[in-house]
Parts: sequence; structure tokens; C-alpha cells
Amino acid sequence: MTVSYTLEVANARFGGFSKLLFRWKGSIYKLLYKELLVFSFCYALLSIIYRLVLTEHQKIIFAKVADYCNENSKLIPLPFVLGFYVTQVMKRWWDQYTSIPLPDQLMCVVSSNVHGGDERGRLLRRTLIRYANLSSVLILRSVSVRVLKRFPTMEHIVEAGFMTHEELKKFESLSSDFNKYWIPCVWFTNLVAQARRDGRVRDDIALKLLMDELNKYRAKCSMLFHYDWISVPLVYTQVVTIAVYVFFASCLIGRQFLVVSRLDIYVPIYALLEFFFYFGWLKVAEQIINPFGEDDDDFETNRLIDRNLQVSLLSVDDMYQNLPPMGKDKYWDEQSALPPYTLATAAETLKPSFMGSTFDMRIDMDPEQSQQVAATPNLPRARTPMLSRFFSSAASPAVGMKNLKGLGVRSQLVRFRGDGFPSPNTNTRYTDLDPDGRIDEEETTEDERESRASEPPTPKVVSRFPRRLEASERQKKMEQPKTPNILITVDEPSEENIETDQAEC
Repeated sequence: MTVSYTLEVANARFGGFSKLLFRWKGSIYKLLYKELLVFSFCYALLSIIYRLVLTEHQKIIFAKVADYCNENSKLIPLPFVLGFYVTQVMKRWWDQYTSIPLPDQLMCVVSSNVHGGDERGRLLRRTLIRYANLSSVLILRSVSVRVLKRFPTMEHIVEAGFMTHEELKKFESLSSDFNKYWIPCVWFTNLVAQARRDGRVRDDIALKLLMDELNKYRAKCSMLFHYDWISVPLVYTQVVTIAVYVFFASCLIGRQFLVVSRLDIYVPIYALLEFFFYFGWLKVAEQIINPFGEDDDDFETNRLIDRNLQVSLLSVDDMYQNLPPMGKDKYWDEQSALPPYTLATAAETLKPSFMGSTFDMRIDMDPEQSQQVAATPNLPRARTPMLSRFFSSAASPAVGMKNLKGLGVRSQLVRFRGDGFPSPNTNTRYTDLDPDGRIDEEETTEDERESRASEPPTPKVVSRFPRRLEASERQKKMEQPKTPNILITVDEPSEENIETDQAEC
């Protein structure tokens, strides 16, 4: 029977787990006490031989061997190997439990989609759900020791009511070298198809729903069979077991208290604790690697079989079309429903409801920053002169060194944003700045022009952001006076300027 202690740890309190340490059933003490007694006996035997039997010269040799074992036992990566192994086994243990087939979804679909209040309809629903339970019993009988002891032969399954004698004859007449747990599922599908032809299943949608739920149920049976078939690789289990046994075999000698040591203790407390933790870890993996045995914490498969049969038959038979009369609920005339609390839980009503992590966040409402602006999708990214060196084949003549090495004077129209920007070149002369603060794009190369010509035209988006009001070119010409273009002339540098710029670079 599974050991459950969920209620005892429902609330965290001082020493909450301490009460669990005194349990025996399902405890680590019950699993480990035999191995711990053997380890303690071997340790005590070696200690007695060292202290009473060996000569002084032999004690010196034993001390050297003990130091060697103690130092080299640290080379065994026991925590990593054992920890990873137990983690995988724990995940496998829970996955096997979730693979146990439960008929809850299937019985609801059968009860709602297989119609007929007569004896034929009742027989049809009960037979369908009995076939589903029979399939789960057959697969659990193949993987669980407890279920096999309960149903050692197929006659026991017939006597338990999961199968009739005619169905047993049909089952045994089908010869197969493999497990035949899937045969009741095939009977289920054929019987549902017959019910569809007879009108008990009214449409193909209901038929598909029944088939889908049965396939999910059968898939869990198949997964359970494969978990039993494919185990954790044997080599990994052997590596972990050898690592643990070799480590503590070396600890029997390496953890001995020698006469030459400063402290002589007859009981190796920390060596026993080390054995308890690491070997206990291995015993945990040993217990849960196959949860379908007869250990204290193994799955209660027989109880699951009883529960599944009782609940499923109750759902498709007694509860079919057996509905309570409808009536107005208690909160029919109320706008919001609030169930009452007891005095023990009334304090929970004083807590405010959770509305979101940013619900109570205070924001500085700047009128300029809180105005809404239109989105600007598919706008081309601006390139700075420095980045254009890497993204274009030709460098910008305004900042590139190629313009300073005998390529001639190249005039370019440049508009600066704002007022008072210093010129990056001492030979650059300008007389006025553009008041609208716009920066025109640099001269593009032929590759850039071809790539831009192939791109779809970018729609113009009007932004209502203050101090950056954008309008069409026609509106700008009408609203703003025309200002003369600023011509910035870059003189051809002299050799002295070139040397000075190269030194600065």
C-alpha cells in the first residue's frame, strides 16, 4: 500500500518533517538497515584486526594503505553519477504512473453518445466499458506482480466478471506470439461501429469522439507495456552500482581511525552517515525503478482496478439519463455570486483580489510622453556614417579617408540638425544652418539604389508627436518659407593636413 503523508505536511511549521522520521513503513530505515549492519560489521572486524592482530610493522603498512584508499576514493564521481541516475529513475517512475489507463473520459463519452434506455442500450454501454476495463486488466496483469497474483489465470478474470466464457474462447482462438491486451479494444471499435449502423450512435461526430477516446485509452495501455519492456539501460545501472560498492569498499579501509592519528574513535560516525546517505540514495532508485512490485511505495494496481470498474459501470448505467431536476440557483437574482465563509476562513475576505503585478504601479504622467502616436511600420533603418563603412562598398566622403587621398574635391550638400554643431574638418566652411533640423541621406551608391528600387514603396505615416510634426512635401512648401540650400565646400587637403589627420587616426 502506498505510504501517504500529504496531510501531515499540508502546513509548513517548525520541525514539520521531523514527525516523518519516526515512521517505519516505507522508510529508508526499513530499506537500508541490513546493508548498514553488514557495513558496520565489516568495519568493526577490520578495526579489531588492525588494533589487536597486526604487528607494528604491519600497522605501518596498513596505515599507508588506508591513506591511499582515503585519498583515491575521492576520484570516484559518486554524487554526479548517482544523482543523475536517481533523477532519471524518478522521472520514469512518475511517467509510468501517468501511463496507467483510467476510464474516466471514455465513460463520459460512452454515457453521452451511446443512446438507448432499453435493455439493448444498457447492455451496449456496459459491454463497451467492460471491454475497456478488460484491456487495462490484461496489461496490468502483464506488468504488475500484485495483479498477476490476483488473476493468475484467464479463468480468474472470467470469474471476476471482466470476461465471459464465450469471449474467452474467442480470445484464445486468436493465436499471436505477442501480448493480446489490445483485443478488447478491437472488440470495442467493432461494437461501436455496429451501434452506429443501428442508430445508437446518432452521427459520425459522436462516432469519431468515441474512437478518439478509445485510442487515447489504448495508447496508455501500450505505453505501460513499453515501459515494462524497455528498462533503464543495464550498463548505467551497473555503473552506478559498481561505483557505490567500490566507494564504500575503499571506505572500509580508508575511513579507519589509525593509532598514529591524533583522535582515535571506535565508532566512525561520519563514515556511517556517508554510507547512510549515498547507499540510501541507491536504495531509493532500487525501489522505484519498477513501481509495479510489492514494495511499500509501489502502485496500488488492484485498488485502481476495483475503482475503475465500479466508477465506469456506475457512469454508463445508473447515471444514464438520470439527471436531477433543474432549478434556479441561490444567486439567480444577484449580480455577483459570493459564497459564504466560515469563521475559520473569514479572514481571507480581507485580502484584496490579485489584479496583476502592475495594477498598483504609479507612473509619472508626463503630458508629452502620454500622447498617442501612430505606428511607423516598414521604415528604413538609418545608417550612421561609421556603420556605412561596413554596410556599403563606398565609404562616406564626409568622413572617409579616401576623399583625402587624391580623389579630388567632392562637394556635398549636408544639413545639420540643430544649431552650433562643430565641423568635423577644419577645412570645411559653412555659413548658415537649416532651421528645420533635418539630415538628408548621404549619397548612395549604385548597389544601394538598385536594392532600394527592388523594395516595395514605404508608406508615409503621419506622426503626431510634438516638435517633430511631419507633413507632406507640398504642405511644407506651403507652410514654410523657402530657405536657400547650404553649400558646404570641402577643399582639397594639403599634404600637411593629410599627415596630421593620419596621425590623429
